[in-house]
Amino acid sequence: MSLLRALFDRFRALFSELSKFGTVGFISLGVDLLVFNLVLSLAPDKPLTAKVCSTVVSATNAFVLNRYWTFRHRTRTNLRREYGLFVVLNAVGLGISLLCLSISHYVLGFESRLADNIAANGVGLVLGTMFRFWSYRKFVWAAPSEVEAAALEGDAAAAAVLEDLRDGTIHR
Repeated sequence: MSLLRALFDRFRALFSELSKFGTVGFISLGVDLLVFNLVLSLAPDKPLTAKVCSTVVSATNAFVLNRYWTFRHRTRTNLRREYGLFVVLNAVGLGISLLCLSISHYVLGFESRLADNIAANGVGLVLGTMFRFWSYRKFVWAAPSEVEAAALEGDAAAAAVLEDLRDGTIHR
């Protein structure tokens, strides 16, 4: 039964992070769409430039919200390291979106604003977001591994610490 409880706790923690990450992502998507379309209206022949600008603004918003809300219970290092990794991993996520947009716009010839939005903010966003969630959890804000390992082994105190970290009762 403790294995089942451990799996339940692990999925509950994952669901909590994923829900918060999704909320941050939704807010950042709004920022991204606004900036992307604003830049496209000023420079309609520059879809890649528009995507770079919108990603920089929305990624900065996402960093702040993710650091201080979504992953606040996870192990922290210094701000410079975290932001540096965040920027690098967002560059990879941006590369995924730009690849989708480039293929759609330049290879397949879908050049309308709707097609650019679907490629960059539909397909590219979904693939980039999956990569970002995985990489932030793995590299930017690591889990307190010793506590998680002990909780998985049935240590009630470790499970309580994880719960307190999750609900904000205690902070790192």
